[in-house]
Amino acid sequence: TQAIGAYQITWKNKKITFLDTPGHEAFLKMRSRGAQIAALVVLVIAANDGVMPQTKESIKIIQESKTPFLIAVNKIDLPEASLDKIKGQLAEMEILVEGYGGNIVTVPVSAKTGAGIEQLLEMILLTAEMEELKADPQGELEADIVEAKKDQSCGPLVTLIIKNGTLKKGDLLMAQGVYGKAKLIRDDKGKSIDEAVLSQPVEVLGFEGLPPVGAKVKLA
Repeated sequence: TQAIGAYQITWKNKKITFLDTPGHEAFLKMRSRGAQIAALVVLVIAANDGVMPQTKESIKIIQESKTPFLIAVNKIDLPEASLDKIKGQLAEMEILVEGYGGNIVTVPVSAKTGAGIEQLLEMILLTAEMEELKADPQGELEADIVEAKKDQSCGPLVTLIIKNGTLKKGDLLMAQGVYGKAKLIRDDKGKSIDEAVLSQPVEVLGFEGLPPVGAKVKLA
């Protein structure tokens, strides 16, 4: 993936919002913003590649942002996959996972076969519960911008995630000096909605210009 995307799923009657940040070294700045926006980070490591330079850079970003994280080791279905090798490499970086002297959760998964995905979702919910991640749907609106682009037909389009409060259609907004009105709110499936709630990723039409990615959105 070479752009940040945000989408939401429902698992066991609970919603999980995923913010997809690229792993390629060239996208360091995007990964940094992703770690700052996210309440919980899932660090994905390929079982056949092990700990790569971009993995080390991502770990540095996570540690600097002090964001809680867990690790998903992907491609576990490959014959050359070695979970122990990765755990050893992480231990050398003083990232101590379960079974290696620490408590960082590591889940082996396969995006190809689907193995381990349910366990990963369970661990995301459990970690969020343990970290007591909370917000107030009735509180003051705060959202983070994850994408901002200019559409030829309708002008500036801003993708944001609600961190606190509720965004309603018609709200007057401000993001780092750029003003706007929520003329249209679309969910991650492209459906027009009247309001966006906590942790919901939405696309908003109505900003006068393009606010910077990572900017905080508040009521004007």
